[in-house]
Amino acid sequence: MSSYLSVLATPGAWRFLVPALVARLPYAMLQIGILLLVQWSTGSYGAAGVASAAAAISQAVVGPQTGRLADRYGQPRVLLPQVTVHALALGALLALAASHASVPLLAVTAALAGASVPQVGAMVRARWSHLLGGSGRLGTAFAVESITDELTFTLAPVLLVLLSTGFSPVVALLVSLALILAGTVVFAVTRIGAPEPMPVKVRSTRGVLRLRGVAVLALGFLAMGSVFGSMQVGITSFTAQMGVPAVAGPIYATFSGASVVGGLLYGAIRWRVPAPTRLVWGLGLLAAATSALMLAGTVPLLFGAAGLAGLVIAPVIITGYTIIERLTPAEVRTEAFTWLTGAIGLGLATGASVAGQLVDRFGPTLAFVVPPLITGLVTLLILIRLPSLRPLPEPANTLVPSAHRP
Repeated sequence: MSSYLSVLATPGAWRFLVPALVARLPYAMLQIGILLLVQWSTGSYGAAGVASAAAAISQAVVGPQTGRLADRYGQPRVLLPQVTVHALALGALLALAASHASVPLLAVTAALAGASVPQVGAMVRARWSHLLGGSGRLGTAFAVESITDELTFTLAPVLLVLLSTGFSPVVALLVSLALILAGTVVFAVTRIGAPEPMPVKVRSTRGVLRLRGVAVLALGFLAMGSVFGSMQVGITSFTAQMGVPAVAGPIYATFSGASVVGGLLYGAIRWRVPAPTRLVWGLGLLAAATSALMLAGTVPLLFGAAGLAGLVIAPVIITGYTIIERLTPAEVRTEAFTWLTGAIGLGLATGASVAGQLVDRFGPTLAFVVPPLITGLVTLLILIRLPSLRPLPEPANTLVPSAHRP
């Protein structure tokens, strides 16, 4: 615990951590909020799924580009215009839903809202990297961020459902909009820890994704996203089939709570095993742990299996961010972090889609095949590419300062 207290005692840290937490809470509310809003507007879960997927995919694709802009021009110059566009897009989506607009128009507007979500989580990690880079406390700082992510993904759906059922999905998303506006603006104007702009040019059509190890790590995070998406579908459909649909929330909360515990324990340990090795072992354990979901034929067993899987999630995420911080130069670190965040979003959408198809055709149990299958395959692929996750003695990148462009 002393390691966490040491990190949280970093001068000025709380001045950007508190607004960042406020801004990140709506991040976990957006996708399910759009799902509920469009279903309320159209009466169709199919249309709601299309709009929600459009938001998730656009966020995953555009997020790294905003991260690149933040590296080049500074966080405030990106966040303030971005949150303005997001507010306008989300406001337009609310108005269109209230007027029962067509599904294509709702989906396009949802995609714009997703694309303009401020990437505060990646920028907080960039600030920690700037403040603590090269010290042993950085891994603990990343543990703090992963625990914060889990807390937001546990609390946000509860808040959203309460507001949606007590009032309406419109009210729920209005609260989300107010939180993200207030949190993002305060975070942007708080300059403590913010890296200085470092304009660079990446000589590659795929940019940072072509740098050593980044695509490999993104693949690992996509696998973790597929676990989130497929488990949401599997738990929801399984509990509905058992006649206890209200239990789905507590089961998923158990999964998130166990991840918080796993992250706390992991961040408190001074590891001697190299981070790439820990990543492979962690993904392998995740594949094994999620296999237990297929054998959980009762609700109590599903609670236990979800908790077992949750224990592994945060440690794997912490390890991934630790590795990418060591592999990428400071000039593109925010963009690199957003690639990992975007990969989780793509994995979540993919996992939910595949699991949903399996549930429709074969029943709820088949949804639980997706997590161990995808994580197992990705573990083998990362094991083959393991050397690419180890930093070279001399930085191997193709970055050239903009002042020296040919």
